[in-house]
Amino acid sequence: MNIAVKPPSALERIRLIRTLGPGGTNCEAAARHYIGQRDLTAEVALHATLEEAIEMVVAEPDSALLGCVVYPDLHNLVFPYLGKMVLADLFLFDTFNMVFAARDPKAPIRSVASHPAPSSLVSPFHDLTLVTSNAEAARRCAAGDFDGCITTLAAVEKEGLTVVKDHGAVPMGFTIHVPTL
Repeated sequence: MNIAVKPPSALERIRLIRTLGPGGTNCEAAARHYIGQRDLTAEVALHATLEEAIEMVVAEPDSALLGCVVYPDLHNLVFPYLGKMVLADLFLFDTFNMVFAARDPKAPIRSVASHPAPSSLVSPFHDLTLVTSNAEAARRCAAGDFDGCITTLAAVEKEGLTVVKDHGAVPMGFTIHVPTL
């Protein structure tokens, strides 16, 4: 078996981790955790999608992309970039508590926003709309675009929503992809 392993120096030279935003995502929290655990001097840049972020990382030798193992299109962050990027590290980190939240929990909840990954937490009786992140779901719920959302407890607190059901923290796998420059 031939296992390609990126040398640790590729991880030590990381000065920027690009991941999913807006602020308050599980990916942002995982990136900051990774920087602390690896004792890196690095910043975090947030993007609307990981597909947008990886296009920048490909050309940045000192950057990395942080993904999540439940990201619906994670395979599209690996196979199209063979020879340009390598999956260099994996780690476990508990997500924020994943919650079902609403602007007004006493009002009927018909429309619900969710990132595709946790969308199975939405009841089939709700009108589901997929959005780009858990934090974006909370932001759009607070803006009045939706009655409820699947999001993180951190995003609920930031957006002033009310928790309807708390599913708790989820032990999660996160990936670090670096350019092969």
